[in-house]
Amino acid sequence: MSTTATPETPSPFTLPEAAATGVGSMPGTDTREAAKVAVEAVGTLPFLPELPARGPGADMIGRTLGMLVELYARVEPSGWRFGDRPGRDTRRARSWLGEDLDALEEYTQGYEGPLKVQAVGPWTLAAAVETHNGEAALRDPGACRDLAASLAEGLTAHLREVRRRVPGARPLLQLDEPSLTSVLLGQVATASGYRTHRAVDRAVVEGSLRDLVAAAGAAGADVVVHSCAPGVPFGLLRRAGVAGVSFDFSLLTERDDDAIGEAAEGGTALLAGVVPGTDAALSDPAGSVSGVRALWRRLGLDPGALARSVAVTPSCGLAGATPAYARAALTHCARAARSLADNPE
Repeated sequence: MSTTATPETPSPFTLPEAAATGVGSMPGTDTREAAKVAVEAVGTLPFLPELPARGPGADMIGRTLGMLVELYARVEPSGWRFGDRPGRDTRRARSWLGEDLDALEEYTQGYEGPLKVQAVGPWTLAAAVETHNGEAALRDPGACRDLAASLAEGLTAHLREVRRRVPGARPLLQLDEPSLTSVLLGQVATASGYRTHRAVDRAVVEGSLRDLVAAAGAAGADVVVHSCAPGVPFGLLRRAGVAGVSFDFSLLTERDDDAIGEAAEGGTALLAGVVPGTDAALSDPAGSVSGVRALWRRLGLDPGALARSVAVTPSCGLAGATPAYARAALTHCARAARSLADNPE
């Protein structure tokens, strides 16, 4: 009699103490150098870099479109638009992703621990990609469902490929959703620019994200959602089952305090963007996270849990920075995260 092995249930995701990481994009076109920096500069939470300077297909939208299954897109003067078959833009996106994975594999030999990879989430993708009629897929609920299903299948394959290349890694999938708040509030402009698309029901948004979290979990990965826009819907994301939320710390307001406190107490990882994403003078590392400490105190949270609950990141991607600053910013994030562990109060 044969038996079927059942996959182990992974333990809940927890950040390494004093974790730092990048948001995703890096400057320049040197794949190997970007991978080296993304692994070596942050140490505890390396990530797969994106290099949008290479052109369409290396940008975050085109890169994710290249991962879709049985859906294809091409670049038009107005932006990305769905097509009937894979073309040059799809092939280029997939080729560049393969090169990036090759470089990451080279610099993660023997690595064990969390490894972050990024893709655009279903709602920002639906707001950015046009259907054949020239309007955003967001306008068509059926197109949104097809897009989310294709994305889930494509990301599952991508995550399995990451695990094959870096066997000791526990993938952490970051879904980039900078348009999520605009989708929920009905603020995404139509092609004409004179109107906006209707707000998408929060239950529909939450359900699609929950499905993606489940698909990633089946592939052995946890999910965080990143948004560098104001008004991140922390509560909705937590209900969808994400392991963490990544955000621009400077955009928080007092209205976010309760949501942040509930997330921290509920075990949701917080990836706080506190270091400028473009070239700027960097203060001492402890000063960069002084606002994080102040928020923690204001919320009455356990100081001892701070360095295990919060990772330090740039405020957004580093594509607009110089290569020297990108390395310095990520190194600075790692030192700032260490200061949270050494001096939590």
